[in-house]
Amino acid sequence: MMVQRVTELGWTTKDAALASGVSTRTVYKWILRHRAGGIVALEDGASTPLRRPHRTRERLEKWIVELRGRRMSAPAIARKTGIARSTVGNVLRRHGVGRLKPLEEKPPIRRYERERPGELVHVDTKALGRIGQIGHRITGIRQHRTRGIGWDHVHVCIDDASRLAYVEILPTQQQVDAVGFMRRAVEWFAARGVRIERIMTDNGSAYRSQAFRDFCSALGARHIRTRPYTPRTNGKAERFIQTMMREWAYAKPYRTSGWRRRALKPWLGYYNQRRPHSALRDQSPMTRLQRAAA
Repeated sequence: MMVQRVTELGWTTKDAALASGVSTRTVYKWILRHRAGGIVALEDGASTPLRRPHRTRERLEKWIVELRGRRMSAPAIARKTGIARSTVGNVLRRHGVGRLKPLEEKPPIRRYERERPGELVHVDTKALGRIGQIGHRITGIRQHRTRGIGWDHVHVCIDDASRLAYVEILPTQQQVDAVGFMRRAVEWFAARGVRIERIMTDNGSAYRSQAFRDFCSALGARHIRTRPYTPRTNGKAERFIQTMMREWAYAKPYRTSGWRRRALKPWLGYYNQRRPHSALRDQSPMTRLQRAAA
């Protein structure tokens, strides 16, 4: 606008400077840029300098990154190359290998789906703080927390083939509640024609207990536990919990835990009966179950 006022509208440089709140020297600078490069020359450029004579040479940077690929520490690289430790650190951060984690090979993603309902169910729990007031997840204010009022524990059981889910909110994650939940889950699935053959859980104490072992034995179901510290092994339960938290637990502000509890049953009915599931080609879990039984 400033350049246009001078070059096209006939303003003086002094008037253009006053209108824009800058010096006349600044006006002349932008006019010269416009003359040299046109409208493109008025766009913002990068703030980095055109030349950095003191930057580490590209050959040395490649050497540093190569040594990092051998899992050498920054001090060890500095000693081997004779380059200052701070310079080595800057180079490693610039190339995104300041930490060793990016160098670790990621395990291949293994996706699977059982052929028939009941062949495998995934079981997991999620702790939710009880509600004393509308919390920080809704208000965005971290001070809006009510501490010391306890936890609700959401137990989930989801069928691998159909994604049909059974959920309860219980006081604890201990073996009494875990076994009671599984007993009711088995009955719920059986009422819909699904016989559970395998149960996958994490390594929580409730699932390692003798009571849970006896329950699986009496049911005639094989109990499979995930690898320690590898939650992706039980990925369908983890993914269902993410969906449940987003669409039910944190979907709207609940004034009390009771309100949240009462909202679970309608949402779960929607999830099982009508909600399209992308992994099921936009079918609902109940539709997949009915088609598998046909």
